[in-house]
Amino acid sequence: MTTVRICRLEDIPKLGARRYCDGERGTIAIFRTGEDRVFALRDACPHKGGPLSQGIVFGESVACPLHNWCIELNSGCAVEPDEGKTRTYPVKVEGGIIYLQ
Repeated sequence: MTTVRICRLEDIPKLGARRYCDGERGTIAIFRTGEDRVFALRDACPHKGGPLSQGIVFGESVACPLHNWCIELNSGCAVEPDEGKTRTYPVKVEGGIIYLQ
């Protein structure tokens, strides 16, 4: 498995996101929570494909900017009553640098 250096943790604002485009995997959204936890999801809501990277991050969820579906950052699952899931990717923070695995 290839590990890719994304950016420094401080390059993503708290409760913000950054997009990473990968030829194989497509566009991936990298999220930073208010507690400095980092998550990576396919940058497409399971509902209508809205860009999750443009959504509002709160706690460990993101609200899709198109129809306000809430997606859990750790699992990629839509919060009830909505149903669906977007792909998650493993990330790690080492020495203040975010890596996508």
